[in-house]
Amino acid sequence: MNYIDISRPVGPETPVWPGSPGVNLVPLMQVASGDVANVSRIDIEAHTGTHIDAPRHFVQGGATVEAIGLDVLIGEVVVAEVHGDEIGEAELEHLALPTGTRRLVLRTGASHDPAFDSAPFRQDFPALTAEGARWVVAHGIDLIGIDYLSIQRFDDPPDVHHVLLDAGVVILEGLRLTDVEPGVYTLVCLPLHIVGAEAAPARAILLPREAH
Repeated sequence: MNYIDISRPVGPETPVWPGSPGVNLVPLMQVASGDVANVSRIDIEAHTGTHIDAPRHFVQGGATVEAIGLDVLIGEVVVAEVHGDEIGEAELEHLALPTGTRRLVLRTGASHDPAFDSAPFRQDFPALTAEGARWVVAHGIDLIGIDYLSIQRFDDPPDVHHVLLDAGVVILEGLRLTDVEPGVYTLVCLPLHIVGAEAAPARAILLPREAH
């Protein structure tokens, strides 16, 4: 099958949010040192690379990762090209989404600039405004994805996250959409099943409709 991997590689060059400890792969056992196997510890923040945000990220008592149903994370998704740094109601209305769209992935200008693909972190990434987030909720979208590390702009207050997560919308951030054409696909997004976590790294792929 012609799967398209839209996950970011996780390694030293992965851009991370300011203040994050980054990506550290720490060897615990090494064959080269006489151990019977190679064993490593992975030390990363839950919001590293491609990841989902569960409601607990900003909602006290909100659902954590293990409560997110796979029915939201697997199924038909619209990948749409949006322009501009502030994605509000007008930009989303312009997409003319198919009736009944439940999953929406936004391909922004970040997918056209190689500087967004690796460290250092960029603060000027396009993202939703609070108005755009309210539009997402009002249109019954259950999952919203974007091609950089946050669904809201760097300098904005957390209104976007609150609007989406209060409504139970799953947020999928840090996607790699450089070579993805706009259209309708099947999304398969499998976050790590981390009990009690507010977020989890995920492997996300798209399956073109003609590959079914």
